[in-house]
Amino acid sequence: MPARTPDVTVTVIVYNDAERLPRAVASLQAQTHGDIEIIISDDHSTDRTPEVARELAAADHRITYLRLPENSGGCSAPRNRALDIARAPYLMFLDSDDELPPRAVELLLAAHREEPAVDFAMGAVERVRVDTGRTSTWMPQLVAEGRTVLGIEAEPGLFFEHLSTSKMYARDFLDRHGLRFPEGIHYEDQLFSAQAYCLAKAFRIVPEPVYRWYIAPYVAESAASISNQRHKLSNVRDRIHVQELIDAFLADGDYSEALREAKDYKFLKHDVRMYAGDLPYRDEEWLRGFAALVTPYLARLSPGAFARLPRAERVVVQLVRDGRLDDARTAARGLGHGVAPRVTSVDEEGAVYWGDRVPDSDTGRRELDLTDLALEARPFPRAQFRHEIVSVGRGPGPASVALHVRTYDPGLRLPVGPQVASLLISPGRKRMTVRFRLDPVRPGVFEGRVLLDLASAPLPAQGFDGVRHPLLQLQAPGGPRNTGLLLAPLDFPAFTAEVAHHRVTVEPEGRGSGRLQVRWEAVGLTASVVGPVARRVGRSPWGRKVRQAVRLVR
Repeated sequence: MPARTPDVTVTVIVYNDAERLPRAVASLQAQTHGDIEIIISDDHSTDRTPEVARELAAADHRITYLRLPENSGGCSAPRNRALDIARAPYLMFLDSDDELPPRAVELLLAAHREEPAVDFAMGAVERVRVDTGRTSTWMPQLVAEGRTVLGIEAEPGLFFEHLSTSKMYARDFLDRHGLRFPEGIHYEDQLFSAQAYCLAKAFRIVPEPVYRWYIAPYVAESAASISNQRHKLSNVRDRIHVQELIDAFLADGDYSEALREAKDYKFLKHDVRMYAGDLPYRDEEWLRGFAALVTPYLARLSPGAFARLPRAERVVVQLVRDGRLDDARTAARGLGHGVAPRVTSVDEEGAVYWGDRVPDSDTGRRELDLTDLALEARPFPRAQFRHEIVSVGRGPGPASVALHVRTYDPGLRLPVGPQVASLLISPGRKRMTVRFRLDPVRPGVFEGRVLLDLASAPLPAQGFDGVRHPLLQLQAPGGPRNTGLLLAPLDFPAFTAEVAHHRVTVEPEGRGSGRLQVRWEAVGLTASVVGPVARRVGRSPWGRKVRQAVRLVR
């Protein structure tokens, strides 16, 4: 008697992940729609994965274990080999370090059954930070509303949601177009998803979570996923190669220029933006290699795609294209936070440009033009300054930090003379404010020295475990305030002190903007007794009175 055809086949790809594979499979066994086939597709693992996979298959008749004869080095071959033997009319994919939420199969299958004409259904992706446990939704604006999309031309912004794992595909759609994952390249999802979007006549979006993606952003480089290996120039090369393959596909299909521009914008806003944030931490050799790889491809992108970028990102990209790599590194700090340049230049017509020179090309003048930011006229709370720590040292106290701060004011918003400034930091609900003076050094530049005594920081009664980044606040004559990031040297030596039953560490942030970072960790009785008790009672109706008593005891 032939085996009954399951409703859905879910392929779990795995390589040397014996520890997390059972969690991924368990998430499939817990699906509210249980009529599924599970294929564990092993890319020739060398750890205990084969043993674990065989044990899982022996315990559940729905599981088939497939082992590739040799390692392919990517995700495509394990998925394709599973597609060859999958029996269901609908297909999904899961990575061994992730999970499916319990209703994922039910929701996506229901979308197909309600509208049989759709070629695939997709839903929200829940991202979970493994270091903090915090959750967020991947590209939430794209999946907030359930709807049927009649082809990617109707919503080209969906190119940003390029994950193949957040979707359930109709088998006949994939077979009809011969759509398989490209083997031998990385970022195969981007090409596969772009092709699926373009070939589909209709697809359905459901707003509920259908995939749980675990993010480990600061894992050791040796264990990092392909997406987290941006420190390798081969990673840049792979991304560009995939974009070229997508370009060729779009050209062969005679798709519209608007769709090409949307794809180019996605590359600039998503792929290039990730590398841009890393530029301050790269050495000269890497920067030269990066520019050599990316600049020729950038020249082929649609001008309209550049025009859609925020001005700060356009500046970084153009500085890379112009070979001004040190300037690109400077401009990349504080992206997305309204951090001003150190200096601007003005041409004979009054246009304002990023940096100390007027660009000598039409493209450079267009991309580096800051005139529309109105640095000289923005409302003071939204004015753009640049606050940098020149040096960090130990202060006289056990947990005090001596800072030499420099503020750049390219819009000349601050009046001539000394300025009142404050450092703000809040380890808990109460804010610590340390005022100091910024003295003028030359037009548009101020400097000052401040002592930040962390022993005076107001910590919660139950203690505090967490990270904070001090902010710098300026006050204009008449009262308005402006608060901005405080950028730190990227490599000053960290130091640790113990104060008020806490271990406090001052260090460079080491990622992102590179801010000054202060990290608290409760120790002793605060960690083992006071904190846990206070947190439990804090959730009770009589928590306020108990918190007051805890303060008295301390």
